[in-house]
Amino acid sequence: MTTSPVAGPVGASPSGRPRVVIVGSGFGGLFAAKALKRAPVDVTVIGKTSHHLFQPLLYQVATGILSEGEIAPATREILRHQKNARVALGEVTDVDLAARTVTSTILGRTTVHPYDELIVAAGAGQSYFGNDRFAVFAPGMKSIDDALELRGRIFGAFELAELATDPAERDRLLTFVVVGAGPTGVEMAGQIAELAHRTLRRDFRSIDPTQARVILLDAAPQVLPPFGEKLGERARRHLNEIGVEVQLGAMVTDLDADGLEVKDRDGQVRRIQAATKVWAAGVQASPLGRLLAEQSGAEIDRAGRINVLPDLTLPGHPEVHVVGDMMALDKLPGVAQVAIQGGRYAADQITRRIAGREARGPFHYRDKGNMATISRFSAVADIKNLKFEGFFAWVLWLVVHLMYIVGFKSRVTAVLHWMVSFLGRSRAERVATQQQVYGRLALEELGPGFAVGKTGGRKDPQAPPTDITERRSA
Repeated sequence: MTTSPVAGPVGASPSGRPRVVIVGSGFGGLFAAKALKRAPVDVTVIGKTSHHLFQPLLYQVATGILSEGEIAPATREILRHQKNARVALGEVTDVDLAARTVTSTILGRTTVHPYDELIVAAGAGQSYFGNDRFAVFAPGMKSIDDALELRGRIFGAFELAELATDPAERDRLLTFVVVGAGPTGVEMAGQIAELAHRTLRRDFRSIDPTQARVILLDAAPQVLPPFGEKLGERARRHLNEIGVEVQLGAMVTDLDADGLEVKDRDGQVRRIQAATKVWAAGVQASPLGRLLAEQSGAEIDRAGRINVLPDLTLPGHPEVHVVGDMMALDKLPGVAQVAIQGGRYAADQITRRIAGREARGPFHYRDKGNMATISRFSAVADIKNLKFEGFFAWVLWLVVHLMYIVGFKSRVTAVLHWMVSFLGRSRAERVATQQQVYGRLALEELGPGFAVGKTGGRKDPQAPPTDITERRSA
């Protein structure tokens, strides 16, 4: 029996200053770390990935507008000038509230991080509502891996359709289904439609990309529910105008490599043949929420978010702060601004505690509104009860998102790529690797034992050894 090496405990501050451990390098974790720049503390940021992800723009990576580097700068690069901060790569597997330690692992190496103050900002992942096997056939939109795999599937579908000789197979390859009519689903469906009708229309000889079918499904009765009925209806109409079929009251009941089954409001079940499916419905908070709830006595909701006190701490543990998508408080939405403001608030509370100053009052979220793009030059925005649509809303969306892209270089290149895509017809990032394209082919050509997953194509370790080369050479 082998045991994982344990480096322990690291982070004991030689300076004797309080140790602040931050779990997660997303909006909540990163903005908390930066807010502690001048505080007399030693900060350790633990992240599952080596980058900070600007998740709202993942769909632009998936559809070839932006590169992954523009929305996912290295966490170490962001914090390189912050002398009191260090970055540790690893997945947090345990938090011991009594011992005040956080345990992380990576490649069999286990590290224990002691803390005096803890900020948990581990975020949320995709929820398939108990049907996790759907992830094999319909990637979500929560990571760079997801976006790159979807890029391969989307552009690969057009390439494979160009080669198809069977009309039914060609139709299947040119049918794209997005599940979930929230902001992510609407933006994704709109961009796939623009790809087909604008970017790729002259690039093929055997197929007409403008004949591609883009379907947006949701069990809800409205598009963009957080925006209100008026803006939701306008978004639905505009999606129809650019070639997206919006099907509401449609619940996905099954999903496989070739398509999906949908149950309509009247109870009728129908099948849609589609090679490319995108899952943009539902989120589930990090499993750390349940772990913290068991130790603190706090409750968790259906999405796995933990109920926090008004100051974002856990009952009986004023040193533990939970922010972002992991926390449940006053029905706050799981958006970037909640995480950013929560991270800054937690950092300020820690600074005050260390200095012996009076704590701030309860956390109050300043709602800065909701925005979603529909297509080039068109968006909807709901800002402090003011509703905008069309070009003006699109400009607002552009400015706001540019402000929150981390790094001057990333902002400059993002603007250049937006100009290429929005003013011209091209996409700056259309590369799809063989692994990404073959990942989808694997289900058809490689048979049992090969599944398309978060890395474009992965084998079941218990299945007989087989790969593309072996099968074709045989």
